[in-house]
Amino acid sequence: MTIRTRFAPSPTGLLHVGNARAALFNFLFARHHGGEFLLRIEDTDKERSTQKAVDVIFDGLAWMGIEADAEPVFQSARQDRHTEVALELLEKGQAYKCFCTPEELTAMREKAMAEKRPPRYDGTWRHRDPSEAPAGAPYVVRLKAPRDGETIIKDLVQGEVRVANSEMDDLILLRSDGTPTYLHAVVVDDHDMDITHVMRGDDHLTNTFRQAMIYRAMGWNLPHFAHLPLIHGPDGAKLSKRHGAQSVVDFREEGYLPEALCNYLLRLGWGHGDAEVLSREEQIRLFDLDGVGRSPSRMDYVKLAHLNGIWMRQADDARLTNDVMERLQGREGVVTDDKTRARILAMMPGLKERAKTLVELADNAAFAGFTLPLTFTPKAEKLLGEDGRKVLEGVGKDLAALKDFTPEAIDGTLRAYAEKHEIKLGSVAQPLRAAMTGSTTSPGIDLTLAALGQDEVLARIAAVLASGSVDA
Repeated sequence: MTIRTRFAPSPTGLLHVGNARAALFNFLFARHHGGEFLLRIEDTDKERSTQKAVDVIFDGLAWMGIEADAEPVFQSARQDRHTEVALELLEKGQAYKCFCTPEELTAMREKAMAEKRPPRYDGTWRHRDPSEAPAGAPYVVRLKAPRDGETIIKDLVQGEVRVANSEMDDLILLRSDGTPTYLHAVVVDDHDMDITHVMRGDDHLTNTFRQAMIYRAMGWNLPHFAHLPLIHGPDGAKLSKRHGAQSVVDFREEGYLPEALCNYLLRLGWGHGDAEVLSREEQIRLFDLDGVGRSPSRMDYVKLAHLNGIWMRQADDARLTNDVMERLQGREGVVTDDKTRARILAMMPGLKERAKTLVELADNAAFAGFTLPLTFTPKAEKLLGEDGRKVLEGVGKDLAALKDFTPEAIDGTLRAYAEKHEIKLGSVAQPLRAAMTGSTTSPGIDLTLAALGQDEVLARIAAVLASGSVDA
């Protein structure tokens, strides 16, 4: 048997982090077992489904490195097949036509609630002949759900779960306009796509009991089910905007690397010993359902940022530079030309050691493209008082005399100046850093000056010395 999993989102909004984790788990499970991973877009809700949301799903999965093994299936294109199966159930006596009017259904619900019973359909047309209905009356097609016994699901995550059949009503397969319901369409699609394992959020567990009845009514084998615990906010409440990023787009915009997000989502509800930082190859090799827990997971944005910092330090400098340049495009007071790109690339080994997100990395690198005169933070302004300016004037002359403007030569020059004037190296580096960046942070000062280049360094020193005061 070839294991086949699927990710089947509805294109009605953003790719939520919970759905993204489900996609990742399905993908890794299929790869681990040498199987196939498929993508199905469940777009039968025409009023809410949009092409923009479809594009967001495709873009998000591509960014995460999750690739399907076949072209995506669009559920809306399979409506005739869904109808065909519903009519087959009707012919086999496993389904029936229900002619209840909206008013009758409302009265039915109100009566049940008044009697403190669940507001379920009472089976009015289950045993009635359709000829009893008015000519041309609209109807829905309902499944004849079993009344006795219980439905048992042997879930690969939740264990054995069961429900009394008397607790479930006769679900609708076809609406009065002839369109199939979501619950019915999903079963037909999973069967026709030969899906062997359905892995989704445990909020679908109730749906699974109802869908199992359709499988059995058709005489089809059920796939294996694995219901994944949901992802909550840090406080244990449902994840919402007040907690922070919720969608793949949010995390990308906030500067997280896809490998870091995938690594974090994998460890959010799955574990393998003490393993924390796992490459995609390691994830595929290790992932299986026996490591998935049953309890809801809580987002820890601090831990995610820490993990992102680890992945950033391992990332290729040119790749990070390209991302930084994109984020700096259009920022006021920053020139994003080839010269700025070269400076940032040269400083990237030091820059990425001090950042946990790409947004932070771009903020820290922006000084490479600043135009003169610079603006200064209050802390930088303090470093550029009388003593700081005196240092800049003296060390500036020594830097101007350098024939070889390399980090090594710069470091030697700064140390020699500090020793000659009997001051600490930091007393030389700090005003220089303030003059170069407008702040008090940067990579090593020797690397920073070398990346900016001799002409730019001397120009920034001159701009500080020429100003009557430093603007905060």
